[in-house]
Amino acid sequence: MIYEHEIPSNSRLYFGESAKIKRQIENSSAEILENLGFSEISTPLFSYHQHNVFNDSRVLIRVNDSENSTISLRADSTVDVVRIATKRLARSEDIKKWFYIQPTFVYPTTEVHQIGAEIIGGSLEESANIAIEILKKQEIDSSFQLANIALAHTLVKNYGFDLDDIKNIRLEKILNSSYVWVDSLVNIESVKDLDDLSVYPEDIKAELAKLKDVASKIDLKDILISPLYYAPMRYYNSLVFRAFEGEKLYLTGGIYNIQDVEGSGFALYTDTVIAKKMQRD
Repeated sequence: MIYEHEIPSNSRLYFGESAKIKRQIENSSAEILENLGFSEISTPLFSYHQHNVFNDSRVLIRVNDSENSTISLRADSTVDVVRIATKRLARSEDIKKWFYIQPTFVYPTTEVHQIGAEIIGGSLEESANIAIEILKKQEIDSSFQLANIALAHTLVKNYGFDLDDIKNIRLEKILNSSYVWVDSLVNIESVKDLDDLSVYPEDIKAELAKLKDVASKIDLKDILISPLYYAPMRYYNSLVFRAFEGEKLYLTGGIYNIQDVEGSGFALYTDTVIAKKMQRD
């Protein structure tokens, strides 16, 4: 029996103080982004292209359009923002920096509110520093993690590692390797651990050097370096980052390639920030 007051599991209801906090977070973030030259965009709730985002398309909520073609509820904003900005709006708008404030929806009824930004041709440090500024505005303390997905693909292509082992952090299998430098790679945790890269082969050394270089350009003292962390989105192909506290994930971002368009961006998870501020207050 479904009661009149019930709402679907993992959907969102904000009222009173929580609705006020949500509005404050969105307004302050929009102000920061507009002052940095971003233009706002709100993408359609339905999309033909969401299947290009996820490794497992079963997360999509599917319906059909008037021609009976399959479309999906928006489960990710980045791919649609980049596609619309570069394919549809580029003819009339020469804008490279966009931000959005909108929810995404994942099967069966998970609703996730986000504040995101995309920079066409942007660098990782630019996106990371903006994301950090927005999170600091909310007075949220978190750990900041930096990783390089290209490392995982190099390990698979050149050294025979299993990508699933890396994705699922099966350390016992990763460490069961004949390469003497693997133990050092797994134990990297800080920027200081990147000072001496002489133990690694040239291809691994090059990807680790990218982590060290970008870390020096991020406005934080303590950065967690996780060379084997693997972000789940297909469009991430190199440097990625996230901010978290325990099991609470506040934001994610990185460099991506979407339909041959290079860019960088991030998404702040508004629901997690609201929950933290409500708990603290």
